[in-house]
Amino acid sequence: QLQLVESGGGLVQPGGSLRLSCSASGFRWDYWTIGWFRQAPGKEREGVSCITASDGTTYYADSVKGRFSISRDNVKKIVYLQMDSLKPEDTGVYYCAADPVGPSGQIMCQRPDPPSDNVWGQGTQVTVSS
Repeated sequence: QLQLVESGGGLVQPGGSLRLSCSASGFRWDYWTIGWFRQAPGKEREGVSCITASDGTTYYADSVKGRFSISRDNVKKIVYLQMDSLKPEDTGVYYCAADPVGPSGQIMCQRPDPPSDNVWGQGTQVTVSS
């Protein structure tokens, strides 16, 4: 069974840091592009950061550039999202997703309608508030 499980969310003060983890099981993800997405109440889903498998090329949304860093451990099958200098507008549910076709990070993060064969996690809540 294909499965992604996110962890690491929580409540943090503005300026703080969190590290999210996305663990995969049930599939060989060597060729899959992995992405982090977030959705805040009343807002559309946003592609935050995506990373390819082939060469580890990364993409970041303008809103998180310089503050977030994505990385992947292909042995442990985990993708991390290090989030620093967090702002209240970073609040939302963060989801990780995997695409078996292995598109570029920019394509995966920016497309409005993900393909039906993408695998999604259940999400983890991130709240940035004082």
